[in-house]
Amino acid sequence: MKILFIHQNFPAQFLHLAGDLARRGHQVVALCRNARAAPDGVTLRPYQLLRPAMPEIHPLLAEQESQVRHAEACAAAAMQLQREGFTPEIVLAHPGWGEALFIKDVFPHAKLLIYCEYYYALEGQDVGFDPGLPPLSMPERWRLRLRNSTNLLSMELADAAIAPTRWQRDTYPAWARDKISVIHDGIDSERLRFNPQARLALPGVARTFAPGAEVISFVARNLEPMRGFDVFMRALPDVLRRRPDAHAIVVGGDEVGYGYPAPGGRSWKEHMLAEVGAQLDLSRVHFAGQLAPGEYLDLLSISRVHAYWSAPFVLSWSFLEAALSGVPVLASATAPVLEFAAALGVACVPFFDAAAWADAIALRCAAGAQPRQAPPPLPELVLETCLARQRQWLAAALAT
Repeated sequence: MKILFIHQNFPAQFLHLAGDLARRGHQVVALCRNARAAPDGVTLRPYQLLRPAMPEIHPLLAEQESQVRHAEACAAAAMQLQREGFTPEIVLAHPGWGEALFIKDVFPHAKLLIYCEYYYALEGQDVGFDPGLPPLSMPERWRLRLRNSTNLLSMELADAAIAPTRWQRDTYPAWARDKISVIHDGIDSERLRFNPQARLALPGVARTFAPGAEVISFVARNLEPMRGFDVFMRALPDVLRRRPDAHAIVVGGDEVGYGYPAPGGRSWKEHMLAEVGAQLDLSRVHFAGQLAPGEYLDLLSISRVHAYWSAPFVLSWSFLEAALSGVPVLASATAPVLEFAAALGVACVPFFDAAAWADAIALRCAAGAQPRQAPPPLPELVLETCLARQRQWLAAALAT
């Protein structure tokens, strides 16, 4: 078959599936805006926006205007593929940036399948979760309500849809859930095996870390409250006082990925260091930025304990990968985490209770370096099982 993937940051969630389909002999092409390394056998076709943002637009429609520009550019790139003789039977797209909106007009006979990552709500999920934030203003409510417009239109256009977890599916309206199959992207547990020879050297740090060191790891795409970075930093002074040999390795960028920016135009790292930095021995707190994949795997092997937070929002791969690697994991007692925590043997702590987090982390550190024992494989996360289920889902969608 000819199969087209669309994701501005491809491969992203399609990493394993696209590679699997290419290995099985299908012709796989991917449209993306930000070119990254593609799986073997996948042809990458970067696209560019055709026009700049409008200088004057209603402020509530800025996001929709951006999505239309992405949709237009993707449609133009798809028409070029068509002129070159590539007409897919299946299109798999992430709808979040608008890229899927016009694809059915270019390929009317293709089955359009969408990846349902998240449906925004005015309450009960990430919005209103932090009690320290004021309630949304009316324009903020309106903007959030409009944010789902592309989600809704993409869902109406789609022949089938997929979500990686039950909780993420259930963020969508009840009438849409029957269209959404729950199949995880899959976790490659083989790459997560404990490596007793792992070593991690960080710029500006004299020592090299190895298994057995008292390392507390924190990993997020960006350091921000949605992933509990502020709570982690507030817990850290007490942890380091109680554990004089402990080091914290903090992985993540300084951009605003989700949620809201820090006050005063600073990054959240700068903001939290201004709040608690004077209480910390900063020679034992290491901000590593973004790690290369091999360094990230070494970090999992050397960590004594891994701390993970998530507001009621999209569950991070890093949480599942850490738990499946066998490193002891402490995680926030929040909806996306609780779907897997018990089966993975993960202890959960109230999200905002910095004192409880300090106690839990210190106790795990005090237990010493334990033999690594990965939890039993969960069928719903095993990569080959997930890929087999995804292939069945594709076949069923094609047959309808």
